[in-house]
Amino acid sequence: MSFNPTDTQLVGTILFAIAIIHTFLVSKFQHLAHKYPVGSIKENLFHFLGEVEAVFGIWAGLFICYLGATQGLMVVDESTHKVIGGAVKYLESLNYTEPAFVFVIMCIAGTRPVIVFAEKIITIIAKVVPLPGKMAFYITSLVIGPILGSFITEPAAMTVTAMILLDYFFSGEMSKKFKYITIGLLFVNVSIGGTLTHFAAPPVLMVASKWHWDMTHMFTAFGYKSVIAILVSTLTVAFMFKSELTGKLEIKQKHENWLEPTWWMIAVHCLFMLMVVITAHHMVFFLGLFLFFLGFAAITTEYQDELKLKESLLVGFFLGGLVTLGAQQAWWLQPILGKLPDLPLFFGATALTAITDNAALTYLGSLVELTDTAKYSLVAGAVAGGGLTVIANAPNPAGFGILKDSFGEDGINPLYLLAGAIGPTLVAMFFLEILPTLGAATH
Repeated sequence: MSFNPTDTQLVGTILFAIAIIHTFLVSKFQHLAHKYPVGSIKENLFHFLGEVEAVFGIWAGLFICYLGATQGLMVVDESTHKVIGGAVKYLESLNYTEPAFVFVIMCIAGTRPVIVFAEKIITIIAKVVPLPGKMAFYITSLVIGPILGSFITEPAAMTVTAMILLDYFFSGEMSKKFKYITIGLLFVNVSIGGTLTHFAAPPVLMVASKWHWDMTHMFTAFGYKSVIAILVSTLTVAFMFKSELTGKLEIKQKHENWLEPTWWMIAVHCLFMLMVVITAHHMVFFLGLFLFFLGFAAITTEYQDELKLKESLLVGFFLGGLVTLGAQQAWWLQPILGKLPDLPLFFGATALTAITDNAALTYLGSLVELTDTAKYSLVAGAVAGGGLTVIANAPNPAGFGILKDSFGEDGINPLYLLAGAIGPTLVAMFFLEILPTLGAATH
């Protein structure tokens, strides 16, 4: 293995490491904020530093300042007037489509018509589950919601499922232990739940076209195993907390002026989601589409809850920062991915996913010559580890942002989140590694 980073790569890696450490210290900054007068500059500053969604954006901003100071803001070719170097050129060389897509799909998926539609589907399915109402709804939400991620994309599935959990399970008197294990389960289920198709999970999207993986391959090699793992983990957690999931499901209380969206409003929202998913790789189109959606939401405002623009923008900011700093990690990740045997690669990818976005990990792996079994090990490890931390999988910040306030003033503790996700992660690893690919002797 060869590790010879340039100064820029070394600075990028140092800032990336600091950003990871920062994510584990956000509760400390929130504590500091409470020591200053409400509304003061210091209080607002420490609150901002205590927002997990802002962390990578902050350190990415410092990295861009470093580039500007050392390489210039823009280096322009005098003959062609094109930007050929500097901080602006670096930013233009990166692809920010995924952060923009997650922002848009989170806004649309978090609206009242979409949530009501998802609740109706889950309620219908929960009624045929031979378990008490509350437990049946919990299990159905954490199985059907993440699996829907294979069709409506993982960020949309994360948003819808997290909103349902917030309304029905996280707003009541549930224990902190229940909440941490549930959010860990949610993150893992969504990460592996998007593997039934080749277009919904970010780590799969990065390699599917290059490696010629179609829907049949995804279902036979990954999908059916993921469904089994989701069922086993969810049923296990539900029975672990059966005392907290006993009794009748309490229907969410609506405010006095609450109006249920009509069928045609739900249909229009689903159409907007479908069009955004279809054009997910074309930022110019889906951002334009989003502007039309905002107009429709304004027209039907009495049937809408407040749009989650701030929360969605913060998640986009987080992912944009991750893209900016993640691009500087190839110098040490690629040699590792290219040299590991299959089983160590599977375990290594699971562990590395916790400190790097799993889509970035598989993308870097696609730049290295790998055998078919190594390709499987890389992607299986990446999706299995996608729930371990908030940075492990692109949709995680969306769920984090929706559910964090229900954990109290300190928000979600990253170490407790890690602990809550370990069980479902081990289950996912077991089934992804042990079960064979359908129609093949080995994977």
